[in-house]
Amino acid sequence: MNDRRVRVRFAPSPTGPLHLGGVRTALYNYLFARKNGGDFLLRIEDTDQSRFVPGAEEYIIESLKWAGMEYSEGPDIGGEYGPYRQSERKEMYRQYADKLLVLGHAYYAFDTPEELDEMRERTNKAGGNTFKYDHITREYLKNSLTLSADEVKARLDAGEPYVIRIKIPRNEEVKLNDIIRGWVSVQSGQLDDKVLFKSDGMPTYHLANVVDDYLMKITHVIRGEEWLPSAPLHVLLYRYLGWEEAMPQFAHLPLILRPDGNGKLSKRDGDRLGFPVFPLNWTDPFIGEKASGYREAGYLPEAFINILAMLGWHPSDNRELFTIDELIAEFSLERVSKSGARFDPEKAKWYNHQYIKRKSDESLAEAFMPQLMDMGIITSKDYVARVCGLIKEKAGFMDDFWKLGYFFFERPKKYDAEVLKKKWDEAAPVFFAKLAERLGTLNDFSHQNIQKTYEELAAEKGIKSGQYLQLFRVLLVGESIGPALWDTIELLGRNEAVERLETAVAAV
Repeated sequence: MNDRRVRVRFAPSPTGPLHLGGVRTALYNYLFARKNGGDFLLRIEDTDQSRFVPGAEEYIIESLKWAGMEYSEGPDIGGEYGPYRQSERKEMYRQYADKLLVLGHAYYAFDTPEELDEMRERTNKAGGNTFKYDHITREYLKNSLTLSADEVKARLDAGEPYVIRIKIPRNEEVKLNDIIRGWVSVQSGQLDDKVLFKSDGMPTYHLANVVDDYLMKITHVIRGEEWLPSAPLHVLLYRYLGWEEAMPQFAHLPLILRPDGNGKLSKRDGDRLGFPVFPLNWTDPFIGEKASGYREAGYLPEAFINILAMLGWHPSDNRELFTIDELIAEFSLERVSKSGARFDPEKAKWYNHQYIKRKSDESLAEAFMPQLMDMGIITSKDYVARVCGLIKEKAGFMDDFWKLGYFFFERPKKYDAEVLKKKWDEAAPVFFAKLAERLGTLNDFSHQNIQKTYEELAAEKGIKSGQYLQLFRVLLVGESIGPALWDTIELLGRNEAVERLETAVAAV
């Protein structure tokens, strides 16, 4: 096992948008593969066609691409071990179900859904345990273990609906060594005889999952802890199919919990508390219900990845910010926690703010300029980059850039009334008219010279330097707070700053 090339897969079902937990599962698979020089592939597990949702597969692919998780094999790019949609692999599963039948590890079951529902109801009324199809109940139900061979053949020849169930042994210890949780041991008597194959020719998740992992040479199965109860069944399938030597190592990831730590994070929690639980916006194709995504909420993909990485995994030190390459270098499954990871929406915002501050002014400008162009604002990329450089310290999201810096692109339509009421006095019009005049004569319109000109005039007029600073800002941009004043004026430029000042003095 150890000398095999590492191969991992992310295998979601196209039943709706991809939850944060699913994206984190993909990320941990991706990091593990990259750390170990292996392959990361995408497989769409669509065996349950009744739950298929149009657009879900495309959503999954777009989400991974936005987050920067490039896979080497998948349904849209192909690969040596394709197809990568289980529905397109339909023909290959029957032979393995038949093999299990021949070896006595599986059997035909002809019980109708109505008969099984009736059995469940009788069991519940009797006050016993919840009904399950297992080594006890199978002895008196309609299956090839209780029916004669002739009757089984007759039912099959007549096209009667059936399923193929695994025959779980009566009393056996099933063990697996989980990378995160250590040894897990289950008594087979606690397991039920899961359906492996249906008469419509489609396998269930359990058979298709194991067969595909074997045929695709998967070495490690990294998935959510909700699949831990199914792991003993999968171990038995590897054994019964004669693939024990090729069985992958398992790692079951902890849940992502609500912000209060009570229970699994859900869409309802996000709706209630006002944060996304999906990577991208999603509209339900059946009912039109909309759900928000991190991309559209203004999160950077780098920040999104960092947020997810820290939900259940801890590095060797106390660092919190990692580039994707740093995550790859540092990541190990041994540092993934067994216990659930509480999602903190405020911490998520903090991560995004940190990444915005770390981005170059030029890259922020590239992201901001399309919004400006949509608004009919045409200006140079260099100017927008300088604006971004001034305001990014305050920006939590990309959408904040207009709110924080709109006054760099349009003149004020109104002025902060509170500041005018408190600061505007009889001397102000004369002072600012003179200031506009002196600023208009500056050849070197640098922030140092702007500040010097203001302070010299204030000294001449017997005004304290700080007395009119807030008023100065309001006259130029309309707001009482914002980025560094002298840098703001320098960026506006001499002509624009002087004209704004003259216009404001006349208007006020």
